[in-house]
Amino acid sequence: MTGTTAFETRYGFRRNEVLLSNWRLNPFNRWSFQNLSELVPTARVTAEPAGVEAPMLELGGLLEEEVSVGSAPETVAEFLARSSTDALTVMKGGKVIGDWFAPHMDFGARHIIFSISKSVTAIIAGILDGEGAFDPQAPVTHYIPEAKGSAYGDATVRHVLDMSVSLDFEEAYLDPESAFARYRRATLWNPGGGTESLREFILTLQRLAEPHGETFRYRSPNSDLLGLLLERASGQRFADLMREKLWLPLGAVSEASIGVDMEGTARTAGGISVTPRDLARIGEMMRQGGTANGRRIVPEAWVRDTTVTGGSSAAWQRGSMLPLFPKGRYRNKWYQTGFDNGAYCGIGIHGQWLYVDPRTEVVIAKMSSQPEPVDDPLDIEIVAFFEALSRMV
Repeated sequence: MTGTTAFETRYGFRRNEVLLSNWRLNPFNRWSFQNLSELVPTARVTAEPAGVEAPMLELGGLLEEEVSVGSAPETVAEFLARSSTDALTVMKGGKVIGDWFAPHMDFGARHIIFSISKSVTAIIAGILDGEGAFDPQAPVTHYIPEAKGSAYGDATVRHVLDMSVSLDFEEAYLDPESAFARYRRATLWNPGGGTESLREFILTLQRLAEPHGETFRYRSPNSDLLGLLLERASGQRFADLMREKLWLPLGAVSEASIGVDMEGTARTAGGISVTPRDLARIGEMMRQGGTANGRRIVPEAWVRDTTVTGGSSAAWQRGSMLPLFPKGRYRNKWYQTGFDNGAYCGIGIHGQWLYVDPRTEVVIAKMSSQPEPVDDPLDIEIVAFFEALSRMV
């Protein structure tokens, strides 16, 4: 008889219980979200070999401070536990002021950021736009001619960037018989994949009767298509593009990774894994108007359009995420909150957040393993928590 392993003691289950069929389910996601490459194919995005991460900084007494974001007051530590947080990094004025890690996640570990991958991908679109190598106003078919017979046949890159493609597709995360399940098989994220590539799947999608550009519709295939558009425009594979245009200029310290399908197509809608510190560095770069380490990475005009001036309020008002940000907008795969402080963020399912408050100069990276992919009431509490935390630090 074998005793309890160190793995089982830490996570509460055995490693061989984590399968492709259950890796996004609780409690297995506490491990799988940090180890995507053991479950699906991934491409590496290497960092500068000489990079060394500064030591972890404890949040200290801040964890015992009280916040009131739910039905009753609770401490910061209690809220982090209640919201299934795996890691939290807080920066202020460009400096890391504290990190927090759950017992099942180590400092310096990578964690999947799900749909914050969309926000990262759009940063690279902005870089290529600034270089004159990518045109957001161009028809999708300019870069992908074979998209002609799909929903994207009369859509522009701008429609793709702003999630305003009139796409007949639903984000049915929990329906095993849906088109979304077929989509996940094409990404190799569900059992049964390998017969249809991600590109092939996307190009079968059809449009709704409504014109493009009128309604914000959160549809992940748009963002995988954006990765394909960037590859066609640049002539480079996405992992190489990310390393050259963003990861090295940013000064990222740790290697990142991204899931790929049977053809090596990157899962730019949700497959990127990074460390909390490097995710926070992306937010700080955006807060600095597209610069890091004294170097211009993204055109300032693109960052301002993304975080302040761009996006359609009318399209957002017609969308389904209005309760989260009643005065919000969506631009270039980032959410503008519409708050007086000008905060903006990237969001991923199961509780991934990159939140930037320009007024307080605070950047918060939160990685989580929430049991449900989408928890609307908790999301509202998390935003309130970020607002409170930004004032506290």
